[in-house]
Amino acid sequence: MKIKIKREFFEEFEYTKENATLLEVLEFIKEDLDNSLSFSSGCRSGICGSCAVRVNGKETLACGHKVQDSDTVEPLKHLKIIRDLVVDFDEAYKKNKQSLAFMQHYNKKEVSIDDEKINELQSECILCGSCYSACPLLDVNTNFKGPFSLTRVWRYVSDKREDDLTTKIDEVIKDGIWDCTLCNECTVVCPQNISSKADVEKLRIKATQLGHTDPNFNSFGFGGGLSF
Repeated sequence: MKIKIKREFFEEFEYTKENATLLEVLEFIKEDLDNSLSFSSGCRSGICGSCAVRVNGKETLACGHKVQDSDTVEPLKHLKIIRDLVVDFDEAYKKNKQSLAFMQHYNKKEVSIDDEKINELQSECILCGSCYSACPLLDVNTNFKGPFSLTRVWRYVSDKREDDLTTKIDEVIKDGIWDCTLCNECTVVCPQNISSKADVEKLRIKATQLGHTDPNFNSFGFGGGLSF
């Protein structure tokens, strides 16, 4: 069987492993065919997220994908390629920082089991970057903060120990929650089944409660009166 791997150009490799994961095939290629092939891996168990790539145009973890004949493998999109399938996450992490996607003003409060359940799923993000790669809006707006950051913002906005929700919401208004098209592509590729689309919708509700309005409404004549 054969797979194609995107390097400086698409390169085809043959392999004989049956019922193999993509990570196993990549390791076979590196060990037996071309030791210059570069890719990332870690736990081999779908936990660390470091082996995320695109297969046939869809983001997936190499350690969990069963290879099929003629699969096409590419690095994640919207990130600088270091070499072959290895990408630089600095841009995505920079947007996390810009979006204040962390605990900013800690208020020591007792957290119940019910409180933990509110953002339990978002806390299980493995930082694989699949959602960032899959987001079509980043193809046309590189300043968009993206699902990678917005889901993490909701993780902390929904945490009762965060004492400054207003500042966090303010930071995701521009190139953020109102720009998202809610296409759900990020949710489809998330190995943890996190719905960034749903998180953006919840952030919009919180923003509205804090006095923000969707600027797109003005394009439809809302807020400025109607003329006939």
